[in-house]
Amino acid sequence: MGEQTLIERARDGDRAAYGELMVLHHRTIEKFAFQCGVRVDDIPDVTQEVFIKLYRFLHQFKKERFTTWLYKVTLNTARDYYRKQTNERDKQNKAKNAYENFESMTPENKVLLFEEDRELHQAVQQLDEKYRIPIILFYFQDLSYEQISDILNIPLSTVKTRLLRAKGLLKKAIVAEGGTAHGRSPI
Repeated sequence: MGEQTLIERARDGDRAAYGELMVLHHRTIEKFAFQCGVRVDDIPDVTQEVFIKLYRFLHQFKKERFTTWLYKVTLNTARDYYRKQTNERDKQNKAKNAYENFESMTPENKVLLFEEDRELHQAVQQLDEKYRIPIILFYFQDLSYEQISDILNIPLSTVKTRLLRAKGLLKKAIVAEGGTAHGRSPI
């Protein structure tokens, strides 16, 4: 059976055909991921991510060469994998530093910090959902514009516009309540 037939059958939901595509291209993905700099112990995770993406997006595959498309997906997956690991490590370091800084603060400063956080939380909660959700996803969940666009199913330009407007609304709300919009807030 030809590769194009396998692709068409897999696209139509034939799991056996998809399995055959996996067997056919498994080694290519592993080898290319390794050549792109993926560590040996991370290759199974990256390969699994590639196959998940292929399964989810096979319907978007055009008539270009399948292996070319496979290389693109593998390269992007390898990049995303390490970007995600770096982000997680950065989050852990930030949390550790924040905890250490908090523990070294005076009781008076802890109360002031809590008050600022409470004001910001209340201001965010007062936003209309179309502004609140992008703010939360971007500033508090550390997602990219592209990820937010995918999650909310809106164009990238709309994500950017909503974030800009939300920051302006937050700034007005915090200043109106007599709060301060310095270093800690996303505005």
